[in-house]
Amino acid sequence: MDAVSSELCVLSGWTAQAEVRGCAPAAVGLARPPVRAPGRVCEECSVKAELFGLRQQWGYYKRLHGLACERAAAWKKKAEGLEAELRQVKRSLFGAKSERRKRSEGGRVCDGASGPGRKPRGHQRGVRGHGRRSYGHLPVKEEWVELAQEARRCPHCGLAFAEAGGSEDSEQVEVEVRAYRRRYRRRKYRPRCGCAQLPAVVVAPPVPKLIPKGVYGISVWVSVLLDKYAFLRPTQRLVEDLKTHGLELSEGTIADGLGRLAPVFEPLMAGLVAHTLGERHWHVDETRWQVFEFVEGKVGFRWWLWVVKSASAVAFVLDPSRGAKVPEGFFGEAASGIMSVDRYAAYKVLSGVKAGRILLAFCWDHARRDFVHVGRDWPGQAPWGEAWLEAIGELFHLNGLRRAVLDDPVAFAPLDRAVREAVAGLAARTGAELAHRDLHPARRRVLESLKNHWEGLTVFVERPEIPMNNSEAERQIRGPAVARKNFYGSGAAWAGKLGAALFSLFATLDLWRLNPRLWLAAYLEACAAHGGKPPPDAASFLPWNLSEARRRELAAAPPPDT
Repeated sequence: MDAVSSELCVLSGWTAQAEVRGCAPAAVGLARPPVRAPGRVCEECSVKAELFGLRQQWGYYKRLHGLACERAAAWKKKAEGLEAELRQVKRSLFGAKSERRKRSEGGRVCDGASGPGRKPRGHQRGVRGHGRRSYGHLPVKEEWVELAQEARRCPHCGLAFAEAGGSEDSEQVEVEVRAYRRRYRRRKYRPRCGCAQLPAVVVAPPVPKLIPKGVYGISVWVSVLLDKYAFLRPTQRLVEDLKTHGLELSEGTIADGLGRLAPVFEPLMAGLVAHTLGERHWHVDETRWQVFEFVEGKVGFRWWLWVVKSASAVAFVLDPSRGAKVPEGFFGEAASGIMSVDRYAAYKVLSGVKAGRILLAFCWDHARRDFVHVGRDWPGQAPWGEAWLEAIGELFHLNGLRRAVLDDPVAFAPLDRAVREAVAGLAARTGAELAHRDLHPARRRVLESLKNHWEGLTVFVERPEIPMNNSEAERQIRGPAVARKNFYGSGAAWAGKLGAALFSLFATLDLWRLNPRLWLAAYLEACAAHGGKPPPDAASFLPWNLSEARRRELAAAPPPDT
């Protein structure tokens, strides 16, 4: 029998057997081999026919195995992606909200991709402390401590002691908070002349009030504003606290008073925003803020609190939108400078950015966070993420050393070269890894983002005064984020805008190291003197308009007496 007829016999017989067993090629996705007209099976070549049949089956099952391996690899890849996504969701819902890294028992930092250990916070062993704090600037209230009357005699003979003069002194710091009624007694005068233009009795003028016909003085409203917007406590807690001092103050009374006080801060906000725009470097960020008021055309109560921090001022803006129109409206068409931001798309479409007037400096902390997440969420990727974190940490370290000697050209030059070499090394490393065709998809996604934002991430190289991250904005926004957790937001739009104004003022006062209680009392007294309205010279109360002597009076920490 020739080879062709023998092969036909084997193929025909094998196909029939496969169909009987239920594993025909068409049932498993393979192309059915062509069935030719069956020929006679040669009894003289049974071994040869069996060999051909086994070879055909081997090729068939090899192909099946290959398809199964491909499907298994695809499902495994999809499962890894879903597991990584699940870890991300769990971390966002149930994980620690702070980015502060935890320590293991050995002292190493544990954040999924561990780095070198750091010293614990607080006082270090072997380092000399600063000693007790001096409170010499506080007023002194003296109290004499006497011996009991029966203890002023000799216990043996009964003779009375004589005073030795002087005293043995010690001090304790106390805080006294009390509510009281301040009664103004306006003295009356009777003119001695007989002029008809004068009334029979002349009375001293009434004391100015912050809220006309209000019964609560400036000190009460200073405490309310500080407690809510500087110390971030809910109004109900302040009400309970005041009860312990004997003052019954309802939440409705506080809300009504805040509504009356809101207009007095508007001129300050206008001057603060103008001063912020006059500078050339800003840190910008945003966070959510609840405003429980129905607004036409808006679904839900989620608003957005934007922060713009310059070198000497902080401005918060509350808006229902998170779109680019908010920073566009704040910066307008005239602002020019450098804006430190995260990678949110709204910043990239600003007209100032497109026109080249505003240069975006992206935050390296956000880029670093991508590598942390890959190391945490994707199995087997921790060593890769740790290696990148170490390289980025070294860049932060070198740039910190460089920024510390900006005023010393001799020391600056070698550190500047080291920073540039580190940046070039990261760029080359990114390109080399992206060139691999079999690069892990999680790695590729992170590295492509790094490459796409590289121009903004390297602004600090040519401008050492610009920090590598946007931590300044995140620090400023931390207070409102805590307030949001404590009292959820604002009950009305005007209350939210008042909160944004006071967040701005207190943050700016902190930059200038001014005491918010002293400053607020001085400003509200000026408002009371003008009938509860902003004074004409309201802008003179902004920190950069205060005289040096006035700033010393309103300093946050008065110097101790010498």
